[in-house]
Amino acid sequence: MPLTSPRRSALADQVISQLRAQITSGEWPVGSRIPTEPELVEQLGVARNTVREAVRALAHNGLLDIRQGSGTYVLATSELAGVMHRRFAGADPGHVVELRIALETTAARLAAERRTEQDLRQLDAQLDRRERAWVAGDPGAFVEADTTLHMAIVAASHNDVLAELYADLGAVVRAFLRADLDTRMGPETYVDHGRLVTAIREGDGERAAAEAAIHPLGCRFRDR
Repeated sequence: MPLTSPRRSALADQVISQLRAQITSGEWPVGSRIPTEPELVEQLGVARNTVREAVRALAHNGLLDIRQGSGTYVLATSELAGVMHRRFAGADPGHVVELRIALETTAARLAAERRTEQDLRQLDAQLDRRERAWVAGDPGAFVEADTTLHMAIVAASHNDVLAELYADLGAVVRAFLRADLDTRMGPETYVDHGRLVTAIREGDGERAAAEAAIHPLGCRFRDR
């Protein structure tokens, strides 16, 4: 007898779409814990099994991480990001740094040429957020602020393909930064990004690219 693919219920597909929308819109940020199963059952008005099926499907696709005894957390914002996170979780940290340099220098050079006033306001806001998170000594907040600043720089390049690729790598970058900052948040390890933002503001592509190239090297990845 030939095998046939089991069909998922239409209701489960609708729940998956709603949960995915919460993730991709940023309503549930990467690293955050989503509502519990009973809370989702109440909010969505569906059976527990339907919620469980939807959550497991998104976990299988790499968007969610089910942690027994702790809850379910957002791992990535797209299926591709989830795949990349799983694929590169054990990558050589030095290789991750080299990839960041390749992408971020290109983005910084393009951003210096193409940034708008709105882009600059966003960069200023994210730079301030990053600095405040460091002063507060909050590793989790700093990782999110640092990653968001770099994503804003990539967005200012106005290259949609580059922006989407970098966004999909976001979970990988966050994971390495989070591991690096577990025991290191002191004045001697702070890497200032003000000069990078200034170079972009002044339209100096070469200087922006040079600044972007040295920032990933501020991580201890190269020493591992």
